[in-house]
Amino acid sequence: MEKLERVTKETKICCSLNINGTGNSNIKTNIGFFDHMLEALSKHSGIDIEITCDGDTHVDDHHSVEDCGIVIGQLLKKEIFPIQNVERYGNATVVMDEASVTCALDLSNRPFLVYEVDIFGKVGSFDVELAEEFFHALVMNSGITAHIIQNRGRNKHHIIEAAFKSFAVALRRALVVNEKVGIPSTKGIL
Repeated sequence: MEKLERVTKETKICCSLNINGTGNSNIKTNIGFFDHMLEALSKHSGIDIEITCDGDTHVDDHHSVEDCGIVIGQLLKKEIFPIQNVERYGNATVVMDEASVTCALDLSNRPFLVYEVDIFGKVGSFDVELAEEFFHALVMNSGITAHIIQNRGRNKHHIIEAAFKSFAVALRRALVVNEKVGIPSTKGIL
């Protein structure tokens, strides 16, 4: 299990992560909806995540959410690369009642995010644009290319939860062991 601590003037984060886990989590960011999303990410990816974040939420939740994405992304990069004997590509569509979100991703070591989720406002006290900030920080620090696309939906809670779950399931599928592929690139390295 990889561990990392990040301390800035805005946040103090302690995190451990195991990509060969069972989806167990212990999440304490002091942002209720975000905790719920990280628990879903852990459960549906099969990755064990323990994270505590003491952030400047008296300002707003932005720094905490973004910095948690940075830390989780950095730990994923340590666990995934150098990549070998895994599928590399994964995709999933997750529905939550009326909402449907698709994620396709590549463990490319070339970070890029396409995030087409058309919602505004809040879920409880959580600013919905912070979901994109989280995914951006995660993919940029992990070396993952991810396309997260909203297919339909009205309920913001359902849409964001489907985004987190579709990313989680796509990541789980990309990490499936496949010893036949060796290094999953014609270049011989990623």
